[in-house]
Amino acid sequence: MADNGSILVTGAAGQFGAVGRTVTGLLLERGIPVRAMVRREDDRAAALRAAGAEVVVGDLLEPADVSRVVSGCRRVYFGMSVSPGYLEATVTMAAVAREIGVDALVNMSQMTVSQMSIRNTTPSPQQRQHWLSEQALAWSGLPVVTIRPTVFLEGFFVPLTGPSVRERSRIELPFGRGRTNPVASADVARVVAAVLADPGPHLGRIYELTGPRSQDMHGVAREYTEALSRQITYVDIPADDWELGLKEAGLPEHVTKHLLTLAELNRAGRYDRQSDGVERVTGQPALSVSEFVTLHADEFRGGTS
Repeated sequence: MADNGSILVTGAAGQFGAVGRTVTGLLLERGIPVRAMVRREDDRAAALRAAGAEVVVGDLLEPADVSRVVSGCRRVYFGMSVSPGYLEATVTMAAVAREIGVDALVNMSQMTVSQMSIRNTTPSPQQRQHWLSEQALAWSGLPVVTIRPTVFLEGFFVPLTGPSVRERSRIELPFGRGRTNPVASADVARVVAAVLADPGPHLGRIYELTGPRSQDMHGVAREYTEALSRQITYVDIPADDWELGLKEAGLPEHVTKHLLTLAELNRAGRYDRQSDGVERVTGQPALSVSEFVTLHADEFRGGTS
């Protein structure tokens, strides 16, 4: 592919969180050409093309595909959904980016990595792969910017609290009294887009991204109440019951293990974090839970509203 100054965005057709898709739109709005990598041709790919992106189909686990897709792009956003092949995809991207010689690689990691080391990991295979991926990218010598968000509001709180809020006006999670500070993936995408548009000042940096307030789930429920104008309460459910529900939903074992670890760490207070990364990079504060729920109220409205 010819060098047309495009920025490569992987995972551009993603559904949960949809950081890649949002980043693509934000860059296009700035008049920056985008090459959007997708897994298959479908309605989401067609929508990206209609928005003005150059859509390319490829598999992040296939080196030839990655080489073809990266060729001609000097800046790359690398993000991939929770997957057993995450580490392999990262190393493949690093090998290709080194060979081609990119000017910046923005890597989507996760905040848990900041608390991990060789002797201190977590039970989540996905979190371990994120930690190893960061090590591999550091060894590569590439010009990397690392993005470490906490739990996504779109990818976690909408699908996993939406049904119980709609049907029973309750948030049902096994988080106990642990404090948490979720972030909107739209805010994460704004950070990524800002870095990709002008990566120079950010090279080598790590940005930890949270919402504006760390609080326990009763506090989160109060923000739901404010946004929806009806009483929402938090019910701490047994982890075993939650695990059963995840399995009944048909989630892959890798994803289930990751979510169970996330809940365990939240319960232990490991997500009690606060950062101003969103505002430092974009100049705008991160969305609060209340503001987010207001924007997505239809996802939480039930028959009692």
